[in-house]
Amino acid sequence: MSTFVSHLVADLSQKALPVNASPSSSRTDGDIQATARNASSQHKEILRKLFVKLEQSTSPESLRESIDALQTLDHHEQLLSVQASDEEEQTLRRVILGKLALGLYSQALTAYLDEASEAETELEWWSDLVRSRKSAAYYLLQTLPLRVTNVSTTLLSTLRSHNIPFHLSVLRPSSLRQLFPSTNTLRPNALTLALFPHLHHQPYSITLTTARPPHRFALTASPVQNVTSAYDAFQQTFYGATRVFSTVSTLPVELARSECKYKRTELQRIRDERAEVLGVLTELRDRLASALEESDNDRAIAGLSEFTAFLQSVVDGEDVIPRVQGEHVTAGRVVESLSILANCTLPSHTSLHSAELKSGQLHRPSRLTLLWPQLVLLPPLALYAVRSAYASRASLEELAREALETARSFWEGWVLEPLRGIVKTVRAGHDDGVIVTKESVRSDLDSLERMTLALAHEKLHFGEPELAALSRQVQMGDLTAVMQIYEEDIKNPVKAVLHGSLLRSLFIQVQKAKVDINQALSGIDKLLKSQELTFAFVGVAPALAIVYAFAGYLRTLWTGGKGRGRYGGKAKRGGVWLAVRRIERLLVAQPDSHHQHRTHASALTTAGSSEKSTAAVSPLTSGLLLLSVTRLRKYAETSLPANSRLREGFLEDVADLEDPRLGRADKLRVVDRMWRSWGDVLGWSHVAA
Repeated sequence: MSTFVSHLVADLSQKALPVNASPSSSRTDGDIQATARNASSQHKEILRKLFVKLEQSTSPESLRESIDALQTLDHHEQLLSVQASDEEEQTLRRVILGKLALGLYSQALTAYLDEASEAETELEWWSDLVRSRKSAAYYLLQTLPLRVTNVSTTLLSTLRSHNIPFHLSVLRPSSLRQLFPSTNTLRPNALTLALFPHLHHQPYSITLTTARPPHRFALTASPVQNVTSAYDAFQQTFYGATRVFSTVSTLPVELARSECKYKRTELQRIRDERAEVLGVLTELRDRLASALEESDNDRAIAGLSEFTAFLQSVVDGEDVIPRVQGEHVTAGRVVESLSILANCTLPSHTSLHSAELKSGQLHRPSRLTLLWPQLVLLPPLALYAVRSAYASRASLEELAREALETARSFWEGWVLEPLRGIVKTVRAGHDDGVIVTKESVRSDLDSLERMTLALAHEKLHFGEPELAALSRQVQMGDLTAVMQIYEEDIKNPVKAVLHGSLLRSLFIQVQKAKVDINQALSGIDKLLKSQELTFAFVGVAPALAIVYAFAGYLRTLWTGGKGRGRYGGKAKRGGVWLAVRRIERLLVAQPDSHHQHRTHASALTTAGSSEKSTAAVSPLTSGLLLLSVTRLRKYAETSLPANSRLREGFLEDVADLEDPRLGRADKLRVVDRMWRSWGDVLGWSHVAA
């Protein structure tokens, strides 16, 4: 039993419990009284055992065994001509009938839900093939052995029916045309039907002529017009022949794709039929609940009889025959109806469903059929790969060693060493200059100071106070005294070069320029040292990005790729997004039923019940909603974290969508809440792309 069915009938199981009943005060005389008491006690003991058995298990086998036991008990009462006059015995019988009706109702719900889910699963598989020509072509290759087998069987049976021995000449096109004549060469004959069986139900024809009329070539007096007209005629003829050739060459793939479309359409029809019945069955819940809540045994038996009739008509797809008011319904009649349901109706329906899928070949092919191209092609390719690898084992070993050495060098030189440098910088750092050192700058400045003081002492005859002041000016970069000497020397440059101090002034200025350059480099050096940690992280970032991407790839391989990961992986979350979107689409635009159930909707409403918003949702829409909601519940129970608020909240929303008491507007609000609550958490905006 599915989780949805369990939730739907959970409270009904509590209603099907016995109430306290006191023995009847009616008595008989003599041997009849003793026989009645003895039979009543035996019957009550049997009924108690049946009740305990149904409390433990409501499997189809248990239901059938309990129904057979009740029929045996009724037959025994008829033989003894004893009626169940004890109120306790009647209550036990009524409760057991309620448990049986509830069990069969659950069995019918489960059967139709499983059948609709199976049809939808196969429908999605065939839809994936229809979306791509490559998939259809590969499907044609996968099923080619089966098609060849069907053609061979058809050919041999035709030869036997005509008493013609098999020869290779039979395989000639002329012989095949005689064996399998066709009124139209473009219509499927027996061999084509053997290759593509769906053409029995969906004839396929194709026209090889183009829609454009043939170009009329007429000679004129102008040679240019004649050449142009001839070129146009040739071009149209060539294009037409190309289209015909393309159509004929791709015809097998198109036929395979047409077969997939046909099976998808048939499965969609079956799914809608089962979903519509499933929606009608959910509307029967209130009728069963009212029958189980009835305290009067006679009215409860009548309600169960009416419910059983409705259930029988829904499963059979027949009109409901209303019960005549005032007609007395016995428990034996209800048992007989339940027996028909348990032993005939439900099993035959399941068998017919399986036979329908099998006769139409609506199931996907077997695993062997789907895998045979890989099983045939992979061993030779693997053998070729192994032989090639063994032949070039020396180069492969060298390549492996180089790859290992490259990886080691990358790890040590581009990851570990920069990280060690970062740790060293963070822990202590260092005062060494990157471009120049402090000692170099200091020594150049001291040299400049000595050169300036010597020149000023010799030429300007500065004393100690003036030299001390000049020393302070040099430390600050002021060489006014030297520039004054330089200005006087350049007035007579030749004399200053030979007998003056022009060269010394120039050398002092060169030294000053060197000091300025070193000080500028020292400032740049301080700037680099202040950003040393930033440069270290920028240098190691590309290597860390490569390591992170490689580790993510390995994690994806280890976890299995698409199917696993956070909240079930991208594939499952994408399927849930599609299911929620389908639910909203069904609620906004309810599909029209092309398989109108013959059970009158008016007969399914419980007497005395108030008008509910459930009437706004048609049975087909309700059934299709249940299919999508079942998928959501399965996802939450298998992929979301157990005992988490995410899972509990998601399942609460799923339960609201399953509730038949909520109407279309209420369920649309639930869907809107799901988009708001779980869209960002489950990443639906990303998986939908």
